[in-house]
Amino acid sequence: MNEVTMQELKQKAEELYRSGAYLCSEAVFTVVNDYLGRPLPPEAVRITSGFPVGIGHAGCTCGALNGAIIALGLKYGRTGPKQDNKKIIALSKEVHDEFKQQFGSTCCRVLIKKFDFGSSEHLEHCIRITGESTKMVCNKLFEGGGK
Repeated sequence: MNEVTMQELKQKAEELYRSGAYLCSEAVFTVVNDYLGRPLPPEAVRITSGFPVGIGHAGCTCGALNGAIIALGLKYGRTGPKQDNKKIIALSKEVHDEFKQQFGSTCCRVLIKKFDFGSSEHLEHCIRITGESTKMVCNKLFEGGGK
């Protein structure tokens, strides 16, 4: 995957959030699902709809990070019982650790604590995290050149 494509996917996720079409987890998942040729139908976005604002406004794990991990599963997740899951587990940890290093936390309430909830600053911050999370997962999905 070239840098131009990576930037386009990042911007697409940011625009899905900015436009109000989707929230963080939904935007990351939708962009990756679309790019992979929709291995799941578009309405599968519903599996990500409970993750925004740290899992249903609980303030726990960031929805964008959750969406990224779910999106990893589109390519590397198991499709049946007792299949090897070493790759998805390792890549999930890598994305988690990269996210934590870049943003200082994986916890939504920590990530947004200096913003008034719903303010334009809060939204722009979350839009940026959504875009960066999309970029992180795409780097893992497409290492080695290609889908």
